[in-house]
Amino acid sequence: MLLNLLKFITLITSTSYASAIWPRPRQISTGHTALKLSPSFDIDTSSIKNAPQDLSDAVTCIIDHLRNDNLHAFVVNRSTSSAGVIKSANSLRSLTLMHVSSSPVESISDEAVGYTLTVPIDGSSATLQANSTLGLLRGLTTFEQLWYTLKGTVYYLDTPFHIVDSPAYPYRGLMLDTARNYFPVDVIKHTLDAMSWVKISTFHWHVVDSQSFPLQIPGFLELSHKAAYNSSSVYTLSDVRDIVAYATACGIDVIAKINLLVIPLRYRKAILNILLVLKLLPDRLMLSGCFRVPSSRLLSSHEFILSIEPPAGQLRLARAATTNFTSGMLAAAPSLFSSHYFGTGGDEVNENCYDDDEETQRELAFDTFTHITHQALRFVGKTPTVWEGWISAHNVASLVKKGYKVIHASNEYFYLDCGAGGWLSQNPLGNTYSFGPLAGLEPSRYHLILGGQHLLWSEQADPSNLCFLEGVFWSGPGGDIGAAMPHLHEIAYRFKQRGVQTIALQPEWCALRLGHVM
Repeated sequence: MLLNLLKFITLITSTSYASAIWPRPRQISTGHTALKLSPSFDIDTSSIKNAPQDLSDAVTCIIDHLRNDNLHAFVVNRSTSSAGVIKSANSLRSLTLMHVSSSPVESISDEAVGYTLTVPIDGSSATLQANSTLGLLRGLTTFEQLWYTLKGTVYYLDTPFHIVDSPAYPYRGLMLDTARNYFPVDVIKHTLDAMSWVKISTFHWHVVDSQSFPLQIPGFLELSHKAAYNSSSVYTLSDVRDIVAYATACGIDVIAKINLLVIPLRYRKAILNILLVLKLLPDRLMLSGCFRVPSSRLLSSHEFILSIEPPAGQLRLARAATTNFTSGMLAAAPSLFSSHYFGTGGDEVNENCYDDDEETQRELAFDTFTHITHQALRFVGKTPTVWEGWISAHNVASLVKKGYKVIHASNEYFYLDCGAGGWLSQNPLGNTYSFGPLAGLEPSRYHLILGGQHLLWSEQADPSNLCFLEGVFWSGPGGDIGAAMPHLHEIAYRFKQRGVQTIALQPEWCALRLGHVM
């Protein structure tokens, strides 16, 4: 199933045919001499002893892209004017990979991702050096972005080429909400492929919310059985392990998030079935408050009354049964995921719901609930993460002053469901390019900013219009959207060649003639 890949936001200042490189490298130098790829081109891994299988698989995939992308240069004449110099150019026969570390060669699984890539002018072997296999993978994704095709010849016009690159932040994420609308496993895998092509490091999987519970959890299978949309819209234990393994081979960490306060224990029909199956006492059916409120009471004069969105209801935190049930579930769920982190949500608490619930008012217990449920995660070796949604990015300063580590996910900049700019302006993709991750922070607190992520909430999205972006948390901020646009168009068209259907950023006439009025 084809995806609809939308936005890539960062600031890039390199020029010419290096405009296809995304995200912007930290250091780059190019020349002006053409080089073509030999029909027998190969990637040499012989210097890497005991190369892991996932690296070998990545090499095979890169070679396939180089041979089959068939991407024409994104200029008006598609580089036909350069046909002569391309025909007479030297041929590159190989790229040599070098693992420059005293540590044993391991699979693609860590964040030591700096690399150096050199493409010479005379056709002698190009070299890619890194101190980890993940660094080699990141360098390979850069190498494959250099090349175009003209009349069957794969070429690059700007050798010699030299790059020294590494990410500005370790956490560069995409959050995907598969609770509001279900995304099949093959779509998620395709998404992971595309994420790896632009060096995204983390897949934040918002897998559970109030509308559905599609995740199978060992010992709690009735949750997905009763609260998923249907039996085919469930991520089985095998599915989850498959997705995690696939992501790891792409150099991507999977952080799952179960939105605790609104997990579908409040899902009106499911809550009764789930708790009856679990043989809880009848009075414990009331683990959720205000869940019986009809939809007509949810909204009044466009103001949220008892729920941020239907269905209504929140967990009754004061009940020991609620805390015990949630803690048991959280102790079981992390076994499916290898990440050190596990998300518990906790944002968008609707105070009206608790104000309207007499039992909750008798004993408010949010701190106790959070402490006990997070202890369940720590007991199984996970670090809990919490959500602070719909709050200004300026609030970050107060968080880091308290010593908290922060991942930027402000709705002001990174929510893909919150619209974008206009195609005629210099801001066709909204204001994300202007974001400064360290703005307003004391230098002594910079290390607490781990990075950031872009988020696709799926109330009005499904696999037909999946979208994400990457850039600022690899390259750092700087530049302007006018300089970024050639890069955005280049990578979008390359993705189209691989079956990832991107939404157009501008009419193609404008994309080919950036800056022209007529």
